[in-house]
Amino acid sequence: MRKFLSSLLLAVSFASAVVTASATEAVRKADEPQSFFERYTNVAQDVILQGLKLVGVRYRLGGNDESSGLDCSGFVRLVFKDSLGAQLPRTAAEMSQVGQRIDASQLKPGDLVFFNTMRRAFSHVGIYLGDNHFLHAPRTGAEVRVENMHFNNNSHLHLGRSVLEY
Repeated sequence: MRKFLSSLLLAVSFASAVVTASATEAVRKADEPQSFFERYTNVAQDVILQGLKLVGVRYRLGGNDESSGLDCSGFVRLVFKDSLGAQLPRTAAEMSQVGQRIDASQLKPGDLVFFNTMRRAFSHVGIYLGDNHFLHAPRTGAEVRVENMHFNNNSHLHLGRSVLEY
């Protein structure tokens, strides 16, 4: 229960930061061109907000939709489809080939993070939130949640990918 409340509190704090940033953006002049940073931030906000809406959805191996459950790649696919209309490949391994490879030190909110969880590269994928946290659908018996990237000692960040278009 304590872990669930911690994840929920973290998700709420991310959501409130995004909402505050969105409200500030709304005040901007409509005809003023956006900087690269503003375009990236808006796209990342859309992805993160859509992902946070799915916190609590149960995990299901091979799952592709919210009602019946999602696996890690099904979760990421659904978030990108619903937030940006982007069609990502079905598996984590296939997703690892999309976008630009980035070093872990260069991760930005909205980037994809890939893990080696089953003694093979790209066996797990999630969406980076910032501050070493990410959104993911972890495993059977669990739900979509926010978690620290070092969620267990057997899982190691294998690769970061920037797939956001801005």
